[in-house]
Amino acid sequence: MATVIYRRAAGSGLTPEEAAMLEEAERLPQVYDDDCPRLSPEELAEFQPVHFATWAARNRALRKEAAVAAN
Repeated sequence: MATVIYRRAAGSGLTPEEAAMLEEAERLPQVYDDDCPRLSPEELAEFQPVHFATWAARNRALRKEAAVAAN
């Protein structure tokens, strides 16, 4: 399956064809495989935020990550 990228001007609405395409995509089942396995709740909880409120919070998270990787 190929990735299709559409670009549109900000503020422009969806065409009927685009709305139908999105509705169809919502009905498709999620497919898991070896490259994208289904994650357990515990595995999902391990994800870390990529946006931090302050640089200090970001730096603390990076130091924690580095300490875990060093062990």
